[in-house]
Amino acid sequence: MSPARRNTATVLGTVAALSASLLAASPAQADDAPVEQVTNGDFSDGTTGWWATEGIELAVNDDGALCVDVPGGTSAAWDQIVGQNDIPLVAGESYSLTFTASGADGLPVRALVQEPVDPWTTHLDERPVLTETATGYEYVFTASTDMEDAQLAFQIGGSEEAWTFCLDDVSLLGGAEPPVYEPETGPRVRVNQVGYLPQGPKNATVVTEAEEALPWTLADAGGAVVAEGSTVPHGLDESSGQNVHTVDFSDFTRTGEGYTLTADGETSHPFGITADPYATLATDALDFYYTQRSGIEILDELAPGYGREAGHVGVEPNQGDTGVTCHPSSPCDYTLDVSGGWYDAGDHGKYVVNGGISVHQLMSVYERTHTAPTGSPDRVADSTLAVPERDNGVPDVLDEARWEMEFLLSMQVPEGEELAGMAHHKVHDEAWTGLPLLPSEDPQPRYLHPPSTAATLNLAAAAAQCSRVFAPYDAGFAAECLEAAETAWDAAGAHPERYAAEGGQGGGPYGDGNVADEFYWAAAELYLATGDDAYEEAVTSSGSHTADVFSGHGFSWQNTAALGRLQLATVPSSLDGRDEVRASVVEGAEQYVSALEASPYGIAYAPEDGAFVWGSNSQILNNLVVVASAYDISGDTRFRDTVLEGMDYVLGRNALNQSYVTGYGENAAMNQHSRWYAHQLDPDLPNPPEGTLSGGPNSQPSTWDPVAQANLDGCAPQFCYIDDIESWATNELTINWNAPLAWVAGFVADQGDASVAAGASCEVDYVVNDKWPDRFNAQVTVRNTGGEPVTDWELEWSFTGAQTVEHHWSSELTQSGHTVTARSLDWNGDIAPDGEVTFGFVGELPIGANPVPERFTLNGSVCG
Repeated sequence: MSPARRNTATVLGTVAALSASLLAASPAQADDAPVEQVTNGDFSDGTTGWWATEGIELAVNDDGALCVDVPGGTSAAWDQIVGQNDIPLVAGESYSLTFTASGADGLPVRALVQEPVDPWTTHLDERPVLTETATGYEYVFTASTDMEDAQLAFQIGGSEEAWTFCLDDVSLLGGAEPPVYEPETGPRVRVNQVGYLPQGPKNATVVTEAEEALPWTLADAGGAVVAEGSTVPHGLDESSGQNVHTVDFSDFTRTGEGYTLTADGETSHPFGITADPYATLATDALDFYYTQRSGIEILDELAPGYGREAGHVGVEPNQGDTGVTCHPSSPCDYTLDVSGGWYDAGDHGKYVVNGGISVHQLMSVYERTHTAPTGSPDRVADSTLAVPERDNGVPDVLDEARWEMEFLLSMQVPEGEELAGMAHHKVHDEAWTGLPLLPSEDPQPRYLHPPSTAATLNLAAAAAQCSRVFAPYDAGFAAECLEAAETAWDAAGAHPERYAAEGGQGGGPYGDGNVADEFYWAAAELYLATGDDAYEEAVTSSGSHTADVFSGHGFSWQNTAALGRLQLATVPSSLDGRDEVRASVVEGAEQYVSALEASPYGIAYAPEDGAFVWGSNSQILNNLVVVASAYDISGDTRFRDTVLEGMDYVLGRNALNQSYVTGYGENAAMNQHSRWYAHQLDPDLPNPPEGTLSGGPNSQPSTWDPVAQANLDGCAPQFCYIDDIESWATNELTINWNAPLAWVAGFVADQGDASVAAGASCEVDYVVNDKWPDRFNAQVTVRNTGGEPVTDWELEWSFTGAQTVEHHWSSELTQSGHTVTARSLDWNGDIAPDGEVTFGFVGELPIGANPVPERFTLNGSVCG
């Protein structure tokens, strides 16, 4: 995630020379009548005071308006500009900018009041859409800093066809009423606008000044009342500053769409009671990654409306990622092909530390379906996503993960070079680009930034996991991942304190001054992949192994110890003390359950300082990952219900009545910060695809963008959000935010009707009797613990690494990917009550660990 500078790109060198003839204006004085800040805004003195970029000739027409012929074929708005410099501004003063303009019908232009040089501090950034008829526009803003030489700029480039831009009556006056942003929050009854599971919790929030309980009614799509009750007063909610009541209608289980909840004279947005939306959301949240791909053409037939040319493949104006060298500040004598991977967020950068946690969570989506009691491998099987690799015999979620994983591998410093085996921290443009800008049209030079210990350990962790999940599908790639992981681990050990530099241009810094957590996560993944004693020792000797790694704020790319703990708890292994590890996840989840229970909006998030951080939605979802994992471990339905209720907040049960996922809910976010999902700025570009998560409320003003600064001053934490493409601090999209959305949506989809996970009366003993260097012998006993006989039995489990079945006896044994299915033979198909059946096999194990599987299903139900 990275701020976008509202700059005029490379044209301002020319602008400086053009501004010499400008007439000076006087600043507005607080005690005097407003003073006009714009020189010759009515063009009565010709073009005096105005300048234009090369290729534009300034001229005043017979009607007294400035009209210019704008060349076509430019790639961005800032390629052609009409403007005026040396405009004084006073910090804290509010100004009104008015002008009349006309041009090609439906064509947007960009009106800016900003600093004329780096860092391009912006006071106003608006995008009026012109018509052929002269139309008046007015915008009010408050200056954030004193400035003697602000610039008023109309950016008018970016059109394929030439056109004519006319401008008149330009005025900038101080003394305006400060702009007041009043979000439209809709009905005061706040619900999950997508849907509730039939057998799951169903809660809502009512914003009201009433102190006593109020009646509520639930109506179906036809308006008939189907349930009723009374609200529960809560009082003041600190996170929103509102007085609220809560509603619990969990007892109502009838499925359907179009339900509404009414209380205190207000009726909610409609919603469904069905499991279907979560299966779709789980898929859409994963499909998001295809349209984030770098280095490949995005096919419109796979992603209708999102087709675009390949970005950063060296086709002009791109300089490409196929041969990138190190940044001039830290030069090297090699180039790397780092094409591919995912664009990190709304910018064109690619970052290893953010890519590491993101690709890990996608691979964990796959792993959970094979290890969790309610997991469903079919949900993420081949041909379940819109990716070019469909029908190749590999689960699509792994195909998508591989696109990023291969990029991460390419960021490793080559053998023989200084710092060999470490990973470059990131690759991105030399300087910030503006919005909108398709990846294929980015003209900036690209550079590798210096290797860091954090990036190297992210590579080690993700590549170790890669070696496990890809083993049955591509043994060669799995081996490549494991070799890269172990090389990276050794390199990080040799260089344990190489930290990413703060600041810089063209991309986010992603700095991290403490990498003990990354060492722990990488050691955990390497131990799970190999079973080696050295990695187990690195795990158990780490301070993170026994520390409380589940903070109120949740985990993130900068705090990854929780990833190691979750993996050790949920992926089978022979780790000494694993029961304590699993218990720690359950204990950690309890704080998020308590936070949700205390929140009238059902928010599983209660940091001690009360702040909502940048990307708070992802923090909340990562907390729900912990809670869901606790349910997978314990089977305690309180944890499952907490996850289900926790999703309500993300999908509309919040102070803003705002679903933070595109395409989901009647009032869904649609203008997330992005250079190519930029419909708000360019009608020819799309909004983000359905299933894209917004970062959400950010109550930390020190991190705000100009839109947040102008509109959100003094906001209660839940109100510190605006669905505006220019508000990167509250409304960006990123790969590491969509990853937990996909993980949690998949968990909810797997709950179906929220029935108890364990359904079969059976026990399984799986014993490895002998192990050779690359083979092992296993005996499996299935015991019927129920009161009825089991006939024509079928037992299924999943390996977690490179194990494959070679020979078998006393059953019909088949394997597909990680999944093994044993079926009864004619002579042993019945298992009487308290009876058992035994079979065995010899398996191959070319690389890695050989843990005992923990999840077995008998005739489709999980053994208890």
